[in-house]
Amino acid sequence: MKVTKNINLSEISTLEVQGNAKKELKKIRKELSKLQDMLYAHGKYSLLICLQGMDTSGKDSLIREVFKDVNANGVVVTSFKVPSEKELKHDFLWRHYIALPERGKIGVFNRTHYENVLVTRVHKNYILGENIPSIKSVDDLDNSFYENRMKAIINFENQLVDNGTIVLKFFLNISKEEQKNRLLRRLNI
Repeated sequence: MKVTKNINLSEISTLEVQGNAKKELKKIRKELSKLQDMLYAHGKYSLLICLQGMDTSGKDSLIREVFKDVNANGVVVTSFKVPSEKELKHDFLWRHYIALPERGKIGVFNRTHYENVLVTRVHKNYILGENIPSIKSVDDLDNSFYENRMKAIINFENQLVDNGTIVLKFFLNISKEEQKNRLLRRLNI
């Protein structure tokens, strides 16, 4: 199933959901463990969970807490940092292809292929490190460059779905004030 509904993040509250979150999380963990067993036994599908969010939005904590009861042999977490020298010698999606989960397993991308169209709009010099023949300077990075990257990402995801990978994408959103508080706490540790 391909979900194409547009979501306006400004309409979604960044406040904590009220209720018994710990109890709900425990139920989710138990259900996820059962689903992982079924995914493995069936052997036809894989699950890719893509987590994107600002620094301090809770990606690492989410992974640690949600997958606590899941068989570690069935989950591979890949945290994408700044591309390595080796990764820069390939196209921008290469490092994501090689980290995909095999059938029967769950893959978690901590930061995603979307970094290539998000971060590089702010840090345009990152693109220069890719040594793309048509890009001589940051002045060559126009809207069509980013539109082509988005088309490549959409094609990448469609190919995954067509080949049995269930792709779930999550954006972890926090307020600027909360991010500031978390960054300050991080500095004081």
